[in-house]
Amino acid sequence: MSMLKGTNVPVPAQAVRIELGWRSGPGAPDVDASALLLMSGKVRSDADFVFYNAPAHASGAVRHDGKRASGHSVTDTLSVDLARVEAAVETVVVAASADGGTFGQVPELYVRVLDAVNGTEIARFDSQDASVETAFVLGELYRRQGTWKFRAVGQGYDSGLEGLARDFGISVDEPRQQDPAPVQPLAPAPVAAPAPPPAPAPPPAPVRLTKVTLTKEAPVVSLAKQGGTTGTMRVNLNWEVRKQFKGWGAKLGRAMALHGDLDLDLCALYELADGRKGVVQALGNAFGSLHQPPYIHLDGDDRTGAVRTGENLTVNLDHKDELHRVIIFVAVYEGARSFADLHATVTLTPQHGAPIDFSLDECTVPSTVAALALLTNEGGDLTVRREARYLVPERGVSPQRTIDHAYGWGMNWTPGRK
Repeated sequence: MSMLKGTNVPVPAQAVRIELGWRSGPGAPDVDASALLLMSGKVRSDADFVFYNAPAHASGAVRHDGKRASGHSVTDTLSVDLARVEAAVETVVVAASADGGTFGQVPELYVRVLDAVNGTEIARFDSQDASVETAFVLGELYRRQGTWKFRAVGQGYDSGLEGLARDFGISVDEPRQQDPAPVQPLAPAPVAAPAPPPAPAPPPAPVRLTKVTLTKEAPVVSLAKQGGTTGTMRVNLNWEVRKQFKGWGAKLGRAMALHGDLDLDLCALYELADGRKGVVQALGNAFGSLHQPPYIHLDGDDRTGAVRTGENLTVNLDHKDELHRVIIFVAVYEGARSFADLHATVTLTPQHGAPIDFSLDECTVPSTVAALALLTNEGGDLTVRREARYLVPERGVSPQRTIDHAYGWGMNWTPGRK
């Protein structure tokens, strides 16, 4: 049963999952979940703001787990380990922001609090009176006499995530026009003076709220335009398997349940500017290298799909001029015969630039390999194109060869093992 605004319920669990959900559709903006850890109604510092650009609190108590899509239903999830919340923190605010519209355009918006251990629903609040708001405080976890409770709040802001963040004490970065350099009057040569004392350390950089979400309608972004031209770029794939067991995918879903953990491998085919080609993958221990060709490195092999863990691949943008093109893809290594019932999110995070994310569409074909993103060097600027393309290998053809053929890489392949 949905809570009424202003009511509260006890939270008996030691750890909870907070699920922000809504129904996607034409004209509906994207929604992002965030959390603020408060003491006396304000954050202690910008580090107490957990959201898509800062996905984990330093204490380990709060984590932004990211989005999942199933048909027209979308969720964005936060995890809160109440036992690890610092004693000084009195409240954990659960907020939401609308990207590209207002909450009056977001149908069926709700927030649920679930026991992280067994998935039991502890609380639910359905927002039903939104109009021009672009940010919302949907609820809050708070301490009372040594126990935790959840309150349904439903307070809206028409100033977006920036206004909400500022209201709780966050310093927000915003672009400013550079002031013209002042005209210096002519003066005699200066007399030597004692060296000035060292300058004080600069204040911490303000929080950046910008991000880019790629869609079918707008699938391409330039890294240069987002400020991501140097440093590294992490590519993260995270996923969740939901066993819905219906239609042609029922047998495949049951196979996932019976076979054990799903093992997905994040991989990349690369072509360097000098024509050399190759693959970065766990198969055959071809993990690549970050500081020598191909300037791409696979961080490890994960079987959980956990956000900020999952599968991670890093690209060295300081050597982007030596990259011609890179196709990033994922293959089912074991645990399933298809991507059926897999809901995955891809996030590319440049060290100096806005993060780029997108979700994969629902898989409706017996696919074991999916092209995720294509990076192309165009005049010294890397562009990122959302592919989100499920491919069906022919009998006896590996996922790697299938991607090779689809994108015209022209490599020779031999069997390999992890």
